[in-house]
Amino acid sequence: MNKIKLAYLLVLLSLQIPVLSQTEQNSILFLKNELKTVETEDAKINASSLNFNSQKKKSVGLAIIYSLLLPGMGELYADNYDSGIYFTIADGVLWSTVIGMNIYANWQQDNYKSFATIHAGIDPNGKDKNYFAIISAYSSIDDYNNEKAFERDFKSMLDKQKYYWSWNSNENRRAYRNMWSSSEQTFNDIRFAVGGLILNRLISIINAVRLTSRYNKKLEKEGISLNVFLRKNVFNESELTFNLRQNF
Repeated sequence: MNKIKLAYLLVLLSLQIPVLSQTEQNSILFLKNELKTVETEDAKINASSLNFNSQKKKSVGLAIIYSLLLPGMGELYADNYDSGIYFTIADGVLWSTVIGMNIYANWQQDNYKSFATIHAGIDPNGKDKNYFAIISAYSSIDDYNNEKAFERDFKSMLDKQKYYWSWNSNENRRAYRNMWSSSEQTFNDIRFAVGGLILNRLISIINAVRLTSRYNKKLEKEGISLNVFLRKNVFNESELTFNLRQNF
């Protein structure tokens, strides 16, 4: 009977050894899974990125103002005056044209007034542009008033004493008309030069905005980038990680 009990105990012991070994393996696997869970769930990562560059971004608003004041300056502000210089040159040429045309038109105006005073006996003081246009088309105030009376346009007739003129020859009248036409045409042409100044500024503004935007985009890609990571490890301790990178 004792031999039977002894044999029975030996069998139980032999069965318990594999069971304990299997339990130990399960414990190890459980620990590993727990560690992974800590890494994936508890180790939360916070990251921030800082860019360092010795140069600052350009303001699109300033580029617009500079090009509005002087075309080409917006491009210079955006570090690209190679294209801006043409707008500056064009602005100088257009301003020279406006000033030159204005001087010439006023000079011709003084000439035809003086010429009419000598050869038609006019008094240029207090006369409007319409008067100087009329005397270029009629030999005298009598011819003009007679035509208006014939047309029954009495309101357009002029006071002979105040608006008197009488050309001493048709040649002088035609010479006056040429001077008057040249002056008036030049005054009209100034408007086109002024329009050119405005158009030159608009094109320069568009170009300056484009170049400023391109400058800022290029600046974002260059310089030094510092990435900072904040995380918790498996022991619930905070750690900081720095990543410094030079951009080209």
